[in-house]
Amino acid sequence: MNTNTRDLHNLGQSLWLDNISREILANGVLARYIAEFSVTGLTSNPTIFEKAIGSGRFYDDGIRALQQQGRSGEDLFFALALQDLQQAADLFRPVHDATGGADGWVSLEVSPLLADDTASTVQAAAKLHAAGARPNLFIKIPGTPAGIPAIEESIFAGVPINVTLLFSREDYLAAADAYLRGIERRVAAGLDPKVGSVASLFVSRWDVAVKDSVAPPLHNRLGIAIALRTYKAYRDLLASARWQKLAAVGAHPQRLLWASTGTKDPAASDTLYVEALAAPETIDTIPAETLKAFADHGRVGAPMPVDGGSAEAVLHEFRRAGVDDNALARQLQREGADSFSKSWKTLLSKIAEKTALLAA
Repeated sequence: MNTNTRDLHNLGQSLWLDNISREILANGVLARYIAEFSVTGLTSNPTIFEKAIGSGRFYDDGIRALQQQGRSGEDLFFALALQDLQQAADLFRPVHDATGGADGWVSLEVSPLLADDTASTVQAAAKLHAAGARPNLFIKIPGTPAGIPAIEESIFAGVPINVTLLFSREDYLAAADAYLRGIERRVAAGLDPKVGSVASLFVSRWDVAVKDSVAPPLHNRLGIAIALRTYKAYRDLLASARWQKLAAVGAHPQRLLWASTGTKDPAASDTLYVEALAAPETIDTIPAETLKAFADHGRVGAPMPVDGGSAEAVLHEFRRAGVDDNALARQLQREGADSFSKSWKTLLSKIAEKTALLAA
């Protein structure tokens, strides 16, 4: 087992792969990451599946078989995706069971076209989780204004949720409050309070967004500052009387997850975010190349400070440079939702093209 990734695991942080494809399932790469790099879960999104299905022929047989069943469009895609995620979920099932459901999860996103439709998101989440038929399958719901009430309703219904597209402390707190309300309603109704959830904060996109508008000394610092202030809010919540009351009756915490942790700036270290975001009771989802880079030459230093460290001072520097972090958070969430919608439409177009070619 790799010592660098094991050090993160021993710190109390879970490493999840930010990727899924039929190829890495078939060739044993995912199994190797689990055995060698302490990987204990994975996430998917429309962009990941767009790349996986659009390249190569690994999905051709699956598409052909589903087509013969009369399936098409979104229905065909979700059937394909669930085949992959069920296999991955089974690989992670031992760690899921060993940790009492705290780890060992895989994630599938609802259609990004539902980002502004609360009722349809709730219905889609329940349907996908039931179809997945795995206890360690998260359904991803974006933390948009319409997504927040859908998160509460889904948690109350017992559907494990990965809250995606969070960009700020305020986004995180809204998602956490939705989770807590859902659990509190379950307790009041006499239902099992243990429903899994994670809250995914996107990090590196902050630095990409401001790179051309701030001086070089500020490059690649904003995302980490946002993460630091969010980590403080997370640890404060875990220490709160509200959470302790739920923990006392058996609820599991909604873990904070770092997303978008691959380095986008070629001038920066390829392990920048993984090293900066090392923190107990969190999850880091990382692309395969970043995972291999960290295994090769990454280092685990001091964990993130629970008091937020230098976050507020750094954010003050950015505000003096003209960056409105509140407005930028809203912009990044809209752009993220739009990007996933674009990938979704491209994905469905590629599936339609493959379906037509295979039928011919």
